[in-house]
Amino acid sequence: MTNDMKPSATELDLSRAVWRKSTASENANACVEVARVGGFVAVRDSKNPDGPKLVFGAREWAAFADGVKAGDFDRLA
Repeated sequence: MTNDMKPSATELDLSRAVWRKSTASENANACVEVARVGGFVAVRDSKNPDGPKLVFGAREWAAFADGVKAGDFDRLA
């Protein structure tokens, strides 16, 4: 399957996913966790790990990460 044919979270086998969250989150339970799975990035809510998950292709995830680094999602003061 290529990134052009992105699977849904239910189609992607996440049973062996290694979930990570930012080291800046310390022990907080209000974070998102990410896992690389077969060329895709899965995202879940750390306080609800069995809940819904999102799946992003490599290009989508790179664009999102670039936006975060550029401050595109910073809260307005």
